[in-house]
Amino acid sequence: MEREPLKGRTAVVTGASRGIGAATARALDEAGARLAMVSRRASDLDGVAAQLVHEHLTVAADLRRPQAPQAVADQVLDAFGSVDVLVNNAAAAARLDTVDTGADLIDELLAVNVRAPLLLIAALVPSMTARGGGSIINLSSVSALVGTPRRAAYAASKGAIDAATRSLAIELGPSGIRVNSVAPGVVDTALWARNREIPGVIKTIEGQTPLGRWGDSQDIADVIVFLASDSSRFITGETIAVDGGMARTFDLFAGPV
Repeated sequence: MEREPLKGRTAVVTGASRGIGAATARALDEAGARLAMVSRRASDLDGVAAQLVHEHLTVAADLRRPQAPQAVADQVLDAFGSVDVLVNNAAAAARLDTVDTGADLIDELLAVNVRAPLLLIAALVPSMTARGGGSIINLSSVSALVGTPRRAAYAASKGAIDAATRSLAIELGPSGIRVNSVAPGVVDTALWARNREIPGVIKTIEGQTPLGRWGDSQDIADVIVFLASDSSRFITGETIAVDGGMARTFDLFAGPV
C-alpha cells in the first residue's frame, strides 16, 4: 500500500476517543486523511487529536439522541465540504443474562449500534455521491457471527448492522459507494477491562483463538484503513472477521466468556 493512500480524502470516525476508534483515527491520519472525530465530549478527543498530523475536527455528540447524527453531518460538512470515508465505530455494549435485560437497555443498544449509523449514513451519502463514491465501514462483532453467551441484545444489534451493510452495498453501489463491516473478536480495550478480571477468562479467550492471543486496537484499525482505501476497491457488502480465527473455531463450552 502506498505511503498515504487516503491523501486528499476526508474521514469521519465515531467513538474516536479511545480503543478501536482512537487507533482508527491515528491510522487514517497516518494514511493521509483529514479527520472528523466524534465523541460524547469533544474534550475526550484532545489526547488523540494531539497525535494527529493532518487537518482534523472534533465533534461532540451523544449518538443515543435521534437528532445527533444529522447534527454531526452538518458540522462536518460545514467544516470540510464533503466526506469520503465514514467509520461507524461508536457502540454500546452489554453482557448480562437476558432475564435481566430491560427495555431501556435494549433501546440504548439499538439506538447507538443501529439507528445512529443508519442516520449518519443517510446524512452523508449525498456528499459521497456528489464526490463520485466513498467507503462506509460499520463496526460489527464476533457476537454477530457466532453465539456468545449473555449477549443476546448486543448480538442482535450487531447482526442488524451486518444485514444493513449488505442492503446498503446493493443500494449504494451504483453511486460508487462501498459498504462493509468489520467484526472484531476479543480486543483488549476498556470495554473488556472488567471481563479480564473474571477468573480464567484470559486463558479461555487465548484458547478459543487460533492465533493464541487477544486482539489489539491496531489489528482492527489496519483493516479499516484497507477498506477505506482503493486497495479494497472491488470489495463491498462483506463482513470481515478480524478475530484471530475465533469465529471459525469458537467453542461455547471451553469456558466463561
